[in-house]
Amino acid sequence: MTSFKVTVPASSANLGPGFDALGLALGLYDVVEVQVIESGLKVEVLDNGAGGVADVPTDETHLVVRAIRRTCERLGVHLPGLHLRCSNAIPHARGLGSSAAAVVSGVAAGYAIAGRPRDNGAVQLAAEFEGHADNAAASLFGGLVIAWCDGGEFHARRLTTHESLRPVVAVPELRSATATTRGLLPAEVPHHDAAFTAGRAALAVHALTSDPSLLLAATEDKLHQHYRAPAYPDTTRLIADLRAAGVAATVSGAGPTVLALTTDGIIPAAVDVSGFEVMELPVDLAGVQVTAG
Repeated sequence: MTSFKVTVPASSANLGPGFDALGLALGLYDVVEVQVIESGLKVEVLDNGAGGVADVPTDETHLVVRAIRRTCERLGVHLPGLHLRCSNAIPHARGLGSSAAAVVSGVAAGYAIAGRPRDNGAVQLAAEFEGHADNAAASLFGGLVIAWCDGGEFHARRLTTHESLRPVVAVPELRSATATTRGLLPAEVPHHDAAFTAGRAALAVHALTSDPSLLLAATEDKLHQHYRAPAYPDTTRLIADLRAAGVAATVSGAGPTVLALTTDGIIPAAVDVSGFEVMELPVDLAGVQVTAG
């Protein structure tokens, strides 16, 4: 393919206890129009509500460009020139997988240019950029994913969420960098905290796929969220208020967005969400899509 469009969903990682292991694709999309040209590089970046366009490079360092080039190289395909038109709707640096979505769109574009169906190598390529596959696999496959790494090889499996699940996100203006919030995590955690979180992660898979009534308990975590709490006090306060109201709320990825896993799409009126943009986002079930341009 020499001219096509890539549509890639946002994602939320961790989902409480599933640190670097669970991801959920959400119905908010970046769109990249790709055209293979004779030579050179042209990148246009449009702000479709995501903000931060001024911070996005338009040269070889652009994340989509890097992902396309790496994929074509891995697949043995020569890429003469490239023209990209990127329409961003996924907020940047908010914990909704914007960087993973950019990488996945590039990987999908690389496979399309090569004329090859995506295989397990797509997960590997996408995960290599961030060192874990949770967000990337969710954007690749859609639905709920379980991701893991075995000897440097990344893997993921897709599960279908319960039909009643209606995620809601609360997105603040505050930005957060994954590298910064990871720096707040300790090198070691108490054994009882690890055991607690492992049990809740297993329960989260069951709750998300079979029994949403268990989501409040299933999204409890002792591995990472409370260590990161000082980085975003408003997020921490909102999560506490939502959970006190019976809503299964967590930090979305590295934050500062709040993810509420509901079955009615409603945030209780008594919960103060000032300072946050609240959106109900369906679970995306398709993952990244490539269509003729």
